[in-house]
Amino acid sequence: MEQDMEKRKGEKSEQSNEEKWVHDGSFDYKGRVPLRASTGAWKASLIVIMVEISERMSHYGISMNLITYLTEVIHEDLKTAAKNVNNWYGVTTLMPLIGGFVADAYTGRFYMVQLSSLIYMMGLCLLTMSQYIPSLRSCNTEICQRPRKVHEVVFFLAIYAKSLGTGGFRPCLQSFGADQFDDGHLEEMKKKLSFFNWWNFGLCFAVLISSTVIVYVQDVVNWGVSSLLLTSFMAIAVITFWIGKPFYRYRKTEGNPLLPILQVLVAAIRKRGLHCPSNPDLLYRVPISDQSQGRLLSHTRRFRFLDKAAIIEEEYVEQEVNPWRLATLTRVEETKLVLNIVPIWITLLASGACGAQGTTFFVRQAAATDLNIGNGFKIPPASLNSVSAIGTLIGVPIYDKVFVPIMRKITGNERGISILRRINIGLILSAMIMVLSALVEVKRLRMLEHEVSRTGETELNTMSVYWLIPQNLIAGVGDAFSMVGMQEYFYDEVPDSMRSLGLALYFSVFGIGSFLSTFLIIAVDNVTAKSGKSWIGKDINSSRLDKFYWLLAVISFLNVLVFVFIEKRYIYKKVQMKAMETNGYKSDDDDSIMEDTKV
Repeated sequence: MEQDMEKRKGEKSEQSNEEKWVHDGSFDYKGRVPLRASTGAWKASLIVIMVEISERMSHYGISMNLITYLTEVIHEDLKTAAKNVNNWYGVTTLMPLIGGFVADAYTGRFYMVQLSSLIYMMGLCLLTMSQYIPSLRSCNTEICQRPRKVHEVVFFLAIYAKSLGTGGFRPCLQSFGADQFDDGHLEEMKKKLSFFNWWNFGLCFAVLISSTVIVYVQDVVNWGVSSLLLTSFMAIAVITFWIGKPFYRYRKTEGNPLLPILQVLVAAIRKRGLHCPSNPDLLYRVPISDQSQGRLLSHTRRFRFLDKAAIIEEEYVEQEVNPWRLATLTRVEETKLVLNIVPIWITLLASGACGAQGTTFFVRQAAATDLNIGNGFKIPPASLNSVSAIGTLIGVPIYDKVFVPIMRKITGNERGISILRRINIGLILSAMIMVLSALVEVKRLRMLEHEVSRTGETELNTMSVYWLIPQNLIAGVGDAFSMVGMQEYFYDEVPDSMRSLGLALYFSVFGIGSFLSTFLIIAVDNVTAKSGKSWIGKDINSSRLDKFYWLLAVISFLNVLVFVFIEKRYIYKKVQMKAMETNGYKSDDDDSIMEDTKV
C-alpha cells in the first residue's frame, strides 16, 4: 500500500515537473529550457501582436494612399499609378520568401526581425527626409505640376527599402508569435487556435487607424507629418520587441529546410525500380536514440512514389545511413506536405488579384464619389478601407467566440470547421465582392450621364460614397475567413522547420496576385483598346471598371469550383503526438495519430 502511494506521489511529482518546464525543443533567452509560467503563451504573443500593430500602421499608412500620392503629387496617370502600386505591393509581399528562408535556415526568427526592422526604419527615415529636406522635396510650391526627378528617385528608393525590411519582418514576426505556444500542451494548444484570429484583429485595428487618422493627415495636413508619425510608430515597435526579449521562447535553426526535400526526391528516384511495401511499418523511421529532430509525422497514402525513399535496402543495412539514398518516413511526409501545398497556393492567387483592387481601383472609385458624409466634412478616399477593417474587427470576435464554439459541437472539430473550408468561404465572398463592385460601378457611371442643377450651375450627378460601403464591409468579413484561414494553413501544414517560409508563401499569394492584377490590366488595356475604347482609361470616369470587375468575378467563381475539388481530396498533416486529453474533439484530419510514445 505504501509502495503504491509512493509510486503515485512520484508520478504526480514527475507530472508536475513536466508541467513546469516546456519540452517542445524551444529555449529561453539564456539558452535554457523555458519555464512555462514566465515565458511564452499570451504573455509573449501579446507583445508580438502589439509590435505587429505598430508595423502595420506604418505599412498601411503608405500603401492605402500610395495611388493618391502617385496621381496627385507625382502626377502619374491612373494606369501607370495602378501598375506601380501593384508592382511595389507585389515586391513587398514576395520579399518574405527570402527573409523566411534565411530565418529558418540560418539566423532564427528573432534576429531576422531585429535585422529587417533596422532596414525598415532606414526606408521610413528616407521617406521622411524626402518630405522635409528642401532639395529632396517634390518642389518648393504647394501646387507642383512637375515634381523633381530626385524626389521620385528618393521616394521609390524609400518605399522599396521598406519592402526589403518587410521581407524579414512579416513572416518571422508572425511565426515567432505562434511559436510561443506549446503544441504538446492542451491548454496552450487551445490558445494557439485563437492566436491567428486575434493577430488579425490587431492587424485590422492598425488598418482602421491608418485609413482614418493617417490618411486624413496625408490629405488634409501634409505628407511630411504623416511620414514622421509612421517613422515614430515603427521606432516604438522596434524598441518594444527588444524589451520583450526575456519573455520569449526561441527555436534552433535546422539548416537549409529545402535540402531534406531534395534528398527525398533524389532517394526516391534512385529506388524507382523498387516496390513500396503494403505495410508502412516496414519503412525507415527515426531511430529511438535520435528523436530530437522535432515532431514525427505518420504515414499517408498520397504521393506513394516518394515512399520509396524510405525503403530499407538490404545491401546497405550495415553501412552508415546516407540521406541521399535513405530518408526517414517523417522526411518523406514533409516532402509530401510541400507538394500538397502547391495546388492550394495556385488556386489562392485569384483572391490575391481581387484583393489588389482594394489599394488601387477601389480608392480611385471612392475619389470619384461624393465624399461628404455630413456637415460639410469630407473623408479621404482611402479612408474607405476603414470599413473593411471594421468588418474584420466585427467578424473575428464573432467567429472566434460564437461561430467556432457552435460549430465545434456540431462537427466535433476543434477548429469548428476545417481550415480549407474556412478559406473557401472567404473565396466565395471575394467573388461576390467583385460582382457587387461591378454593379455599383455601373450605377455610378449611369449617374454621371445625368446633369443636375445646383445653385444655378449645372454639375454632374455624383454618387454618394455610402454606395461603396457594402463591398468594403463584405471584404472585411471575407478577410476574417480567408486571410486568417490562409495564415493558419501555411503555418500548420508546412514542415515544422519551414514555418517562416510557410507564412512567406501566404504573403506571396498577394504578391503574385498583385503582379497578376498588373498583367490583367495590361492585357485588358491592349485587347479592349483595339475596339476603340479601353476599359482602363486615363482617369476613373473614362474607364469601364465595371467590365474589369465582371472579368475578375468570373475568374473567382471558376477558381472556387477548382478549390472545392481540391479541398475534398486534401489530406491534412498527421502528427504523432503524446497521448493527451482532447475533450473528445478531433483535428482537421480525422485519422490523426495519437501515440503513447513521447516523440
